[in-house]
Order: sequence, then C-alpha cells, then structure tokens
Amino acid sequence: MNFNERIESLFGEYQRQRNRLTELQQKMREISASATSPRREVTVTVGQNGVITDIRFPTGAYKRLTPADLTGVIMETYAEAKEQAMEQATAILAPIVPEGVDAAALVRGTAGTDAFLPAEPRMAASVHEILGIGRPVR
Repeated sequence: MNFNERIESLFGEYQRQRNRLTELQQKMREISASATSPRREVTVTVGQNGVITDIRFPTGAYKRLTPADLTGVIMETYAEAKEQAMEQATAILAPIVPEGVDAAALVRGTAGTDAFLPAEPRMAASVHEILGIGRPVR
C-alpha cells in the first residue's frame, strides 16, 4: 500500500468512527426508562443520565400515603427507573469501549483515570523501536 492509499485509508477509518459516534450520540439521546411502584402509586420516567422526564400517578393509590411515604415511594421508583436507564447506556457503550474498560463504571462515573488514559500510551512496537523506548504496552 503506497502512502496516498494509506492516508485515504486512515481518513476513511476516521469518517467511519465519526459516523459511529454520531449514531452512539443519537442512541444515548433516545434512552428512556420507566418504573412503576409495586402498588402502582406512581410511575417515573427518566431519560439520558437519569433526568426525570415524567411523573404520573396511574391510580388513586397515592392518596392513601402520607407525604413522607409518598416521597419515599417516588424516590424508590425514580431510583429503579434511573438504574434501567444506566443499564441501557451501558449496553450502548459496552461494544465500543476499549478492552478491559468497564462500561458500567464509565456510565456511573466511577471509572478511574486509567479507563480514559492509561498510565502509558499504547503504541505499536514499530513506534517504540523508532523512539528507542522500552517494550510496547498492549
């Protein structure tokens, strides 16, 4: 493969990655999850990042609850919906994150720095040889 073909190949790969990222962003924007409390007092719907997009009271059951109990039911139902949204986001990200990176940790914000930038940059063996530095990190 000559130099021009190699450059065209790299630009083609770059464009494919940009297109995948655009698709990923669209899928992430479309995340939506709903949860209903066990006694159907409330249904909470969340979108991307667990932001509440809707709260409904499908029955009159909420009227039997004290304000404190209703608050508790809403918060528990919200937590369930948010967890479902995080699971959807994890499923979207898992196929594209580098090997060894925990997609769920990325979604939850608990991934360490190494998940984004390893301690040593990954380079091909040929680059290590050209630069005269130790063994390649894989």
